[in-house]
Amino acid sequence: MRNLSLLLLGLSAAPAALAQPTPVQPPVAAVYRATERKVNALVHTKLDVRFDYAKRYLYGKEWVTLKPHGYATDSLRLDAQGMEIKAVSLVAGEQMQPLKHEYNQQQLLVHLGKTVPVGEAYTVYIEYTAKPEELKKGRSTMISDGRGLHFINPDSAVAGKPVQIWTQGETDANSVWFPTIDQTNQKTTSEISLTVPSKYVTLSNGRLTEQVAAGPGLRRDTWKMEQPHAPYLFMLAVGDFKVTKETWRGKEVSYYLEPKYAAQAQQIFGKTPRMLEFFTQRLGVEYPWNKYAQVVVREFPAGAMENTTASLFGEQAQGTSRDLLDWEYAGVEREIAHELFHHWFGDLVTAESWSNLTVNESFANFSEVLWAEHEYGRDAGQEQADRSLYNYLRSTGSYDKPLVRFQYADKEELFDNVSYQKGGSILNMLRSYLGEDVFFKGIQRYLQQNAFGNGEAQQLRLALEEVSGQDLNWFFNQWYYRAGHPVVTIDYQWDAARKQQAVVVRQTQAGAPYVLPLAVDVYTNGRAQCHQATLRHTVDTLYFPAPVKPDLVNVDAEKVLVWQKTDNKPLSEFAYQYHHAPHYLDRREALAAAKAKLPDPLAQKTLVAGLHDKSATLRQMAIERLDLQQPTLRKAAAPMLVKLATSDASVQVQASALTALSTLKSKQYEKLFTKALASKSYKVQGAALLGLLPLDTKSALSRATSFEADNKGGLTVALVQVYGKAGGPAQWPLVLAKFDAAEPNDQFSMLSGLADLLKRIDQPTAWSQGIDRIKALAIRYKSLGIHVGLIRLLRELQQQEASSPNAAPVTALIEKSVVEIEAAK
Repeated sequence: MRNLSLLLLGLSAAPAALAQPTPVQPPVAAVYRATERKVNALVHTKLDVRFDYAKRYLYGKEWVTLKPHGYATDSLRLDAQGMEIKAVSLVAGEQMQPLKHEYNQQQLLVHLGKTVPVGEAYTVYIEYTAKPEELKKGRSTMISDGRGLHFINPDSAVAGKPVQIWTQGETDANSVWFPTIDQTNQKTTSEISLTVPSKYVTLSNGRLTEQVAAGPGLRRDTWKMEQPHAPYLFMLAVGDFKVTKETWRGKEVSYYLEPKYAAQAQQIFGKTPRMLEFFTQRLGVEYPWNKYAQVVVREFPAGAMENTTASLFGEQAQGTSRDLLDWEYAGVEREIAHELFHHWFGDLVTAESWSNLTVNESFANFSEVLWAEHEYGRDAGQEQADRSLYNYLRSTGSYDKPLVRFQYADKEELFDNVSYQKGGSILNMLRSYLGEDVFFKGIQRYLQQNAFGNGEAQQLRLALEEVSGQDLNWFFNQWYYRAGHPVVTIDYQWDAARKQQAVVVRQTQAGAPYVLPLAVDVYTNGRAQCHQATLRHTVDTLYFPAPVKPDLVNVDAEKVLVWQKTDNKPLSEFAYQYHHAPHYLDRREALAAAKAKLPDPLAQKTLVAGLHDKSATLRQMAIERLDLQQPTLRKAAAPMLVKLATSDASVQVQASALTALSTLKSKQYEKLFTKALASKSYKVQGAALLGLLPLDTKSALSRATSFEADNKGGLTVALVQVYGKAGGPAQWPLVLAKFDAAEPNDQFSMLSGLADLLKRIDQPTAWSQGIDRIKALAIRYKSLGIHVGLIRLLRELQQQEASSPNAAPVTALIEKSVVEIEAAK
């Protein structure tokens, strides 16, 4: 599962017995979330379903086969949320024996009428109606709203919007559309038959084994999974999809998109066969399933989901050929790698309980680094690793959460920057510590030992210990079972008399010091001497031979440690590091240090060098750290910025260069901005339009109007900002519509334009609409701390409106909104 909220920074208990009062619960921190006890083990699940589009119902028939596990049993408890149960029977040959049962809208308790011995298979037949739209259940919205089964535009009421049905099961929402034991430690084979209008395409787990007519205008498709998988990984999708197919090692690989985007199927998903081959080779375990499909649907809430053999993506994964010009690795291609890698980590070996979500999501996060490194080189891998770690480190609300979490209020909370970004960063660090070959041999062992079953962090540790011959308790204790991370300061001193370089590392975080193996490179006369060291104490002083003062001492030379550091190297060493140390992160650190000391000529020289960096991301970073108000820096950088704006291979760099030049508000760049408006890249067009705005407002407004028929992403943001500075009441409906349709990141970028236009038109209805949007964003992303800045924005609007005739109602509305934001959980 890819968690949407992660992009903005960078997502239970056993059910109570039926008919019993809810016991008083101890404080959340004291609740141990045990793995669900396995009374009955799922063996096979057969479903025959059809849909009522008008009522948004699913009519289902189910044959579920189970075996008592551990002990004989006379009952069966199934999760079944918000259903109408019509019949429950025991299948005895060709006979159906009705069974007594109890149902409380959450679980179905079936009395089997006999005691079934351990290991003896039995089958229960259930006829039911699933009513997802009528489900009354308060749920987190981090990865799912809990409905499980989603009808999209079923009555065709929204013109141009496709009619679709799709499912989202993680964590326990698949039991909304079929009764099951909705736990991660259950595995079952499956057969799902879907009766649908003949004009639609279907997708589900496994192989399509049959398609037959099922009445006037109807067709029945049957999908079979011969290998066991967890109930939350069951899926179905129905809609008007155009399917593009290819093969890998004789297995079908397919891409399901809306017809208008099908021409881009290869551009979007075409690397999938190569990913399959790379991951198979790297893991030493072949892709274990009989096909791999990827489908894009509307209104998916959480990015993408790794349903077994059929990953499901939100609409961010389809676009026109123009849209794709602005896509970056960190977007869809990263998601594709993430969901595919889950088919080993999550689908083949599934977390035994949600407490051990790390063995699913941390590995999927780690795969984003692996694929970037393989496909684009070492710099790209380090760039993705750095982005991932940064997203964790800036989510300060996650610092008190361990990676393996046996105490939590709601399992949805586990889908966060700890399970994803921190966990993936820890795996990357462990790879470096053990070495590439040993690490992947250990991972191979873990997969082989637990295939088609369950895993947890302890099994991962044991597999890595078996292969490496090392005790790894110390590593897992501090990284998997302890919250937080090291916070360090690094100081340096060269002793000329002793010809010795000292490095003092202080760990300042609360609690015991971490054990931190690391590499230290000492550069003298252009050559590096690598030293291995281990930090163990609150203060460690490391000594290295140094006949002359080193040009650079590079601590954590491999740049893999999960820590926050304050590195007190002088700027001269950072500048040397930029030009001589081998890694992307060496150069990134140097550019960041140069920004902090920008008046220094050496800092300026380093940033200008960054404009030529081989990494597009670092070229962009250098651009964004320039201060063009400084004459010397402007003289050195401006010609290069013009060149980058017109001819860089990266549209992101082009856009950043245009944005930097726009800060000068110089007429000499008006032609440059005007020419860039003809770019095919929406991002470049948006930057050019904003560059033109202060130079020729009338022209910028006119061009913005001409873009109304075709704008996306950065251009849409720019259009809103232009209307904020120069528009009027006529533009407000469009600005509101664009804001509502935008991705969350773009909504945040639009806020300044939205606020400016509110002040310009000063209409009560617009104020109400605008404040409601800001409040909704603040509440939705409050867990990320974003609400603080949005409350500040509301207060600024309130203050600026104080002298307006609308001051009283606006003030009342803002005060009410702030109260609601602060009260929201």
